[in-house]
Amino acid sequence: MNASADNVISAVSESTAVVTLFRSCGNAETISLDQLGAHIDDDTLIWVEVRSDDMDILMDLTARLGVSEDLVSRLAARRRRPWIDSDGDQYAVCALAADHIGDLEFDGIPLCLLCGRNFVITLHQKPLTFLETLRDRESRRSQVGTLTADSFVASLLSWHLDTYFAAASDFESNVERLEESVLRDPANENVQGLRRLRKGASRLRRMLAPHRIIFTGMARPDFRPDACDRSEKHFRLLADQFERAMDVIENARELVIGSFELFSNQVALQTNTTMRVLTFITVVIGLQTVIAGILGMNFDAPFFKTHALGFWLAVGLMTALGVTAALLGRWRRWI
Repeated sequence: MNASADNVISAVSESTAVVTLFRSCGNAETISLDQLGAHIDDDTLIWVEVRSDDMDILMDLTARLGVSEDLVSRLAARRRRPWIDSDGDQYAVCALAADHIGDLEFDGIPLCLLCGRNFVITLHQKPLTFLETLRDRESRRSQVGTLTADSFVASLLSWHLDTYFAAASDFESNVERLEESVLRDPANENVQGLRRLRKGASRLRRMLAPHRIIFTGMARPDFRPDACDRSEKHFRLLADQFERAMDVIENARELVIGSFELFSNQVALQTNTTMRVLTFITVVIGLQTVIAGILGMNFDAPFFKTHALGFWLAVGLMTALGVTAALLGRWRRWI
């Protein structure tokens, strides 16, 4: 790449908008904003990644690409929640990618996509790992140019759904660690862990469930009636992937219920063990009390005339009874 091309790439990076041109022959290059235009060759695909929430940048880009101003205005008003809309052969999608910020707290990163004939615009303010991974992979050898814009959008949304699978995997790891802690010692601090699990599972479901409007909408025949069969197939597969993601998130909620039941069972088992020991001790002490009561009866028996010897015999008998009962309890695992 020559020096002038390097200057173009540097300028694009500084403007927070990276424009990549993919060719069907497998080549990809970064171009400047000035090279964007309403006319795009059929054998190319342009991806514009806007790493900012500045709508002025988006308005400038969409004007260069001939995107409907009404569609861009609707996108600007709804870019904080899952949403989909179309205007002729162009459409916009707003989604929330899952981000595990730690301690079972999940955040939704807004990702907006604008798709038209042979171009796709992505808009996001916070970094998205899967977009960085995609760009790094395609910088070496790209096959994206062989895709249609619809298929590329389907790929991006599939990567977006993968963030929920990754979040669910992190969630399951935390569930396993908590259950191991519960099995070791069902202490009160595990209640706080269960609370975080419950909150995290609910948060993931609240983030993902509203996306149904996007994936079921894209899978309907009337969404892109003029699209090719390959694009329709990709949209249907995307809807299936969304349903699998919902199943995984629902399973996360069931894992929380299972962890709570494990905690309850462990607490109940610990309580039963404590009550069993207390009951056994009560029985032993009760037997010794019976012996002491008998010896305290006012009968003129020869045993009561043994003085100190009789006292120590009675103490020895009760001690032997206690030790024998303890050994029997340990052998039978009552205590």
